[in-house]
Amino acid sequence: MFALFQTIDLALNIYTWILIASAIFSWLYAFNVINSSNQFVNSVGTFLYNVTEPVLKPIRRLLPNLGGIDISPIILLLIIFFLRTLLWTTVYPLVA
Repeated sequence: MFALFQTIDLALNIYTWILIASAIFSWLYAFNVINSSNQFVNSVGTFLYNVTEPVLKPIRRLLPNLGGIDISPIILLLIIFFLRTLLWTTVYPLVA
């Protein structure tokens, strides 16, 4: 059972880093720091968008319009932190 909890925790941790990479990539893209016509850069951006957008889209629908500021990644990071803490402090002691 411990291996299952570690695997779930690792998946959430990896998704956290993908979410951070996606946010940084979007800033670099918005400020023209990276070359958007480069095929590798475009494929990385597409991958990050496809992995994070299905989770961020419902959060964006619930948030009020903040005038161009997107805090949905921060909200999702807080949710992931809550889930990881809940997993190890509440659920795992009950099962173990």
